[in-house]
Amino acid sequence: FCRVDPYGFERPEDFDYASYEAFFSRYLVVLTRRAIKWSKLLKGKNSVQKSLKVKRYIRKGIPNEHRALVWMIVSGAQTNMEQNPGYYHRLLEGEKNDKLVEAIKTDMNRTFPDNVKFRKTADPCLQHTLYNVLVAYGHHNKAVGYCQGMNFIAGYLILITKNEEESFWLLDALIGRILPDYYSPAMLGLKTDQEVLGELVKMKIPAVAELMERHGVMWTLVVSRWFICLFIDILPVETVLRIWDCLFYEGSKIIFRVALTLIKQHQAFILEATNFPDICDKFKQITKGTFVTECHSFMQKIFSDPGSLSMATINKLRETCREKLLSQG
Repeated sequence: FCRVDPYGFERPEDFDYASYEAFFSRYLVVLTRRAIKWSKLLKGKNSVQKSLKVKRYIRKGIPNEHRALVWMIVSGAQTNMEQNPGYYHRLLEGEKNDKLVEAIKTDMNRTFPDNVKFRKTADPCLQHTLYNVLVAYGHHNKAVGYCQGMNFIAGYLILITKNEEESFWLLDALIGRILPDYYSPAMLGLKTDQEVLGELVKMKIPAVAELMERHGVMWTLVVSRWFICLFIDILPVETVLRIWDCLFYEGSKIIFRVALTLIKQHQAFILEATNFPDICDKFKQITKGTFVTECHSFMQKIFSDPGSLSMATINKLRETCREKLLSQG
């Protein structure tokens, strides 16, 4: 058995190789079929137009060999990169903010300690690349600078694109456009979206909302890492990448779909909780096991389980939740 997965992550001691093998042998068939379809769609061109067909393809998963390219195109990162030639390197060569650089350096060894490619001994060592991307981004977006959680996201982007500049522009697409205000110092967007999830759970899974309220468990306690790290270190790598495929194309509502599916699927299990710590523990457990490992069926579920979820609904909820937070502030 391979102790290290294809992305460089060491598998935990209790890794269930048997069920993973069973899943992966089935999933490999799907991947092969998707790869052929994608190759036909791209026909050797480096472009893809947004369409219902492309959206359907993306929901069924982008093969790894096309992932970086498709993310770059559908997120708008490619256009931005082409319109700003040399910009990334100018950021790295420019004056540096010492405090920002210090904060990033502190987090270097904490980023994916379980990934062999991010170790100091690795060759090439991705810590250096990660450092560059984060320093450049902090100087590009001064309102955000650097905030914990960004290191994990940039790290994943580097693992997939294997390209420093592309990782920078994808990070910019996520933080600047796709995720509303998650990483600004006040993290208002993040706090808002956690409240929005609470409201959606009230509407769609009321028994769980009632349980949370009864025991005084705030949503931020159980889901903040889901939002900040976009499910990195929460769900298996393959599953996270499939979620990101859709996130780059369809935007932040995908995060709500995933969260609602996890909660809805395990509603009975969560409702067994009888106290505060018990609820928190259940929320940790629902992100493990075969349901989340089987990324292909999981992704089908996120588009059926939560029912309809329009951007209009989310934006309306965001408005009311943001106002409530600001009035409390």
